[in-house]
Parts: sequence; structure tokens; C-alpha cells
Amino acid sequence: MNKQITLAMGNGGEENNELISKIFYKAFKNDILEKSEDAAVIQNGELAFSTDSFTVSPLFFPGGDIGKLAVCGTCNDLAMMGAKPKYLTCSVIIEEGFATRELEKIVRSMKKELENNGAVIVSGDTKVVPRGSVDKIFINTTGIGEIQKKGISSNNISEKDVILVSRDLGRHGATIFAAREGIELSSDLQSDCASLTHQVQALIEADVNITALRDATRGGVSAVLNEWAKQSNICIEVEEDALPVSQEVYGICEMLGFEAVNLANEGTFVLAVKKEDEQKALEVLHRFENSDNAVQIANVSDAYLGKVLLLSSYGTKRFLDTPTGELLPRIC
Repeated sequence: MNKQITLAMGNGGEENNELISKIFYKAFKNDILEKSEDAAVIQNGELAFSTDSFTVSPLFFPGGDIGKLAVCGTCNDLAMMGAKPKYLTCSVIIEEGFATRELEKIVRSMKKELENNGAVIVSGDTKVVPRGSVDKIFINTTGIGEIQKKGISSNNISEKDVILVSRDLGRHGATIFAAREGIELSSDLQSDCASLTHQVQALIEADVNITALRDATRGGVSAVLNEWAKQSNICIEVEEDALPVSQEVYGICEMLGFEAVNLANEGTFVLAVKKEDEQKALEVLHRFENSDNAVQIANVSDAYLGKVLLLSSYGTKRFLDTPTGELLPRIC
């Protein structure tokens, strides 16, 4: 491991995992933390508890802003454990000279998304630091949710499950890159930034047999599938042609040499459900505008335990590894 922190260590990929395991997990090791879920399950499985920090650049982007992202991010992590978000805290670090007009716009976005989730902010903290000490504004949110369905865990996936994705991939990463680099697009590409609470609640109400859920943020779907393969000691076989990618995202990937499966999402989640409930899950998701192209993307096998296998339309196979390197820093 490097003696100094690099940008790659925050990418949600291999270097990030190494940093967490060798420094933070080593110091804070406990049974709850070691489950490596999107949110900690506490109080005998009654509550989910999660925290997230947001440093996205630019602050405002097509489809959202840092305020909307800060609420969606934590509420989505709670939803991935089958929980309904209830209470959030919010801490902000603001650079001296930041426009109050922009701060008010960010806070309005947060308020709107809190109402969408049925959650409230009950505590917070504000710090203002000298110019140059932080880039405009950083936000942390921490949330508690009431678990509606117990037993959802990425440690329990088996060959009895199929892997679905809720919508097309890579929109947030592609949007942020285009906005950051000033790339003018002839399309209306927007981030997928959105709360997932309602989709998950609908799946629970339909009694879909859910094994695991994970929102595909930093590192994208590739990072999620690799984490799942390792945590459940399975092989996940992905049909490359089944991966839903919009033409706009595909074009950016072609231009810059990215893979859509590695790009961040902020309103897209991966599901492991029992095979017999695949159609039921898809029917539920297709009711929502943001998941009307939900689809099965993978099966589970014991071919290469702990690995993700990508199957091409040409009949070739290759391992889909956890992303490495400095793909897109400050994506969320």
C-alpha cells in the first residue's frame, strides 16, 4: 500500500477497498462493520444506520446538485437494506466567500428530496473555513431508517438468485465528466440522481423474495458485482449484451475509453432476487419511470468463486475486475 493517500483511493474500486480494509477495518473491526453493507443493521435488525460525505464537482449538474445528492445518497443506502428513511443529520463545511444564494439553492434541493423520502433532518453542524481550505462546500449526511424487510444481505447470494439492474448504467459519471470538462452534448443527458426508496418499498410490498440490494455509486455496477462475488463466495456471470447503456453514455465511453459498468450512478441499483421472483420484480420496477428499462443482467454459478465473468455476444469470456486507478475523482 502507498505511503501517501492518492486520488485513486477514493474511487470506489480496488485501491479504495485496500485503504478501507488495511487502515479503517483494521482499527475499527467489529461484526457489524465487517458485513460491508450499504448501511449497518442495528437494534436486533430493526434499524439501518448509514453515513456519507459529498464533495461532487461541479456543485450543480444536469439532473441534480450536491444538495439533492446528499439526501439521495444516504436515503438510498438505507433503502438498500430494506429500510424506510426516517431521520437524518447534516453537517456542512463551507468555504469563506461562498455565495449564500447558492447555499439556499442547495438547501432547497435537500428539503425537496427529504419530503420525497418522508424523512427529516433532526441535527446538524456548520463550519466555515478560510478560502482555499475547502472547495466551496462539502456536505455529510447520516441517516437512520426503519427496516421494513429483514435479512437483505450481500453475504447470502447463491445460485438460486438472478441479478437484475434497475435502469441504464453510467449516467451520473458521464454527466459529471461532461459538465466538468465543458463538453457540449447534442443530447439531454442527465444524471440519474434520484431516491430509490419508493422502488424498494414497492418490491417489499409485492413480497418479492429479495436476497441483496446495492446502489451502484462509485465504481459502478462492476464494483458492486465484484463485492458481491467475494462476500458470498460465488461467481457472477454477466451477459454483456444485457447491460442497458444509453446512446449518450455509450458515446462518451467510446470517446474517452471508459466502460459504462465502471461509471458511477446515483439512482441505479443492483438486485439479487430468487429466480422464481424475477418477473415479479421486473413488473414492479417497470411501473416507475426511472426503472422502466430494468432487466436481468447476470446469473450466479460456482465456475470461478469470488469472480465476475463477462460473457460477450461472440462467445468469449473475460473477467470483469474491480475498477482501478483515478477514473473520475469527486464524482459524488
